[in-house]
Amino acid sequence: MINFLTYKSISNRKFTSFLCVLSIALSVTLFLGIERIRNGARDGFTNTISKTDLIVGAKGGPLNLLLYTVFHIGGAVNNIKMKTYEEIKKNHQVEWTIPISLGDAYRGFRVVATDENFYEHYRFRGDRSVEMSEGRIPNDTFDVVIGSVVAKKFNHKVGDPIIISHGISAQAILSHDNTPFKIIGIMKPTSTPLDTGVYITLQGMEAIHFGWETGVPNGEKINPERFKKENIQISQLTSFMVKLKSRIAVLRMRRDIDNYMDEPIMAIIPALSLQEMWETIGYVEQILFLVSLCVLLVGVLSILISLYTSINERRREMAILRSLGASSRHIFFLLIYESSFLVLAGCILGVVSMYGLLFFVRPWLESNFSVYLPIEALSSTEWIYLGLIFVVGTLAGLIPAIKAYMNSLQDGLTIKI
Repeated sequence: MINFLTYKSISNRKFTSFLCVLSIALSVTLFLGIERIRNGARDGFTNTISKTDLIVGAKGGPLNLLLYTVFHIGGAVNNIKMKTYEEIKKNHQVEWTIPISLGDAYRGFRVVATDENFYEHYRFRGDRSVEMSEGRIPNDTFDVVIGSVVAKKFNHKVGDPIIISHGISAQAILSHDNTPFKIIGIMKPTSTPLDTGVYITLQGMEAIHFGWETGVPNGEKINPERFKKENIQISQLTSFMVKLKSRIAVLRMRRDIDNYMDEPIMAIIPALSLQEMWETIGYVEQILFLVSLCVLLVGVLSILISLYTSINERRREMAILRSLGASSRHIFFLLIYESSFLVLAGCILGVVSMYGLLFFVRPWLESNFSVYLPIEALSSTEWIYLGLIFVVGTLAGLIPAIKAYMNSLQDGLTIKI
């Protein structure tokens, strides 16, 4: 009987009930949406690089080394000698290395010089590798591959020429006009800093600085033969990534690199550094969580206010139900069932709305903020949140239910003048 009365009660107040369900649905959508963005930002940040055991660079701050090597932010204190790189690369514990050379830019985007190991071994978000949407990886001295964001912003295609600027400033003062590059590949979108990079060969980085020993071009005419890849010797690198054959050797190798006698260099474990960095800026995550909780609280309060304010309007209705044989207990559970139904309907509508919103917003978040949000089933944590929302929303109906329970039969049937 109570279920039937609950249905009739809600159907008789369609508009008010709809507003309550809509309020809960919006709250659930925002709460789960913010939670997904929060988790997506954290996972995307910490999974920017994976399957790499160490990052090696000149002595300085560990955070700075991580930022300029992985996120293309900031610059190195110093470079490291190629001889140092070759010695560490030949260590029997090393499986592969990825050399990185920085220092120039293309219209505000960082130029990253590397070799074929980058395209073969670099991993992000688990075991995802670098792939091309068009073209191939660089091979010749003046070949260049660009990230998807760079290609989209400047509408570049394979075969287009580009001029790299000297230094990392967004406002280029000097350009390498005498050594233009040719785009031979465009990367698939990754929703990581890879999308904002311009990738050349190590020989290309060395070639564009021929005659720039003093920091400005000396006007010397360079023999084209010197630009051939086999004629270029790499003298230094900015940093390099290392994968070891055994994870057990990571700490020992890190200690050996930190104590390297021939040159002041250091090594960091990227997974640990990423986690430490996220904890440093984790207050943003906490703020987002508090905002989502406040939004949810507003939704729960809307049910409480709606049911409570309707009690005075429904006192006669309750009294008539009592006169027809309904007990105070029936009236009490009627309002509890009503609040439960409204919260359940709001939760279902909120989850559906969250997935619909995610479907449309996901590409925009990936392209503009590098936040990767996979469309997947609700996690155990999200189910717990929904359960708590349902319980709290149901309990919100206790206050009006208790008031209705305490109203006397005579109070409802008495006509007040």
